[in-house]
Amino acid sequence: MNATQSRTSQLAACIEACLQCLQDCEYCMSACLSSDMVQMMADCIKTCRDCTDLCALCARFMSRNSDLHAQLCAVCAEACDSCAAECERHDRDHCRRCAASCRRCAETCRQMLMAMAA
Repeated sequence: MNATQSRTSQLAACIEACLQCLQDCEYCMSACLSSDMVQMMADCIKTCRDCTDLCALCARFMSRNSDLHAQLCAVCAEACDSCAAECERHDRDHCRRCAASCRRCAETCRQMLMAMAA
């Protein structure tokens, strides 16, 4: 595999991780909103909203090979870390699934950043 193929593969993996994270955060947010303790889940909902928006934007910018996608990957990783930390505070299956997806996405975004810096 040459460098261009490797970068294309890494880009595809990062887009996929962002889209999966977006799905898992949307599901988590919806489940939290349906909870009888919705007020207690306000911070979880808030961080999931930020994360979904940034994951979607990051995936779109990577898909069109924008010159700004490196900066978005950095911000996306930060949002994913924040969302994962919040979701890890709750003992709910959807929160655990969301946190794991956020951790994977953050790591993939950081790997994308390192590849672009090389």
